[in-house]
Amino acid sequence: MAAKLKIKKGDKVVVIAGKDKGKQGEVLRVIPTENRAVVSGVNVAKRHTKQTPTQEGGIVQQSMPIHISNIALRDPKDGKPTRVGFKTLADGKKVRVAKRSGETING
Repeated sequence: MAAKLKIKKGDKVVVIAGKDKGKQGEVLRVIPTENRAVVSGVNVAKRHTKQTPTQEGGIVQQSMPIHISNIALRDPKDGKPTRVGFKTLADGKKVRVAKRSGETING
């Protein structure tokens, strides 16, 4: 069974470990079964593609999946990496909260 992830598609994240450390980007796709996420502009690889009737051939740059443990959510207040917590609002809705500043995370 896959672990419950605190990062979702569309979140702004910061890379905290690896060759792309310090880079920021948006989560394009989350792969919970592998504990990985695809972040735009991070872990970019070059792929040689054949030409098809709909697509031009050549060398294409593509963002590859990165492990969830190597990325952290970006704090909405100051843009630095933060951990994620949960809080229940008065109306009973459960929201994600940045541990660094206490701000709620949209999404």
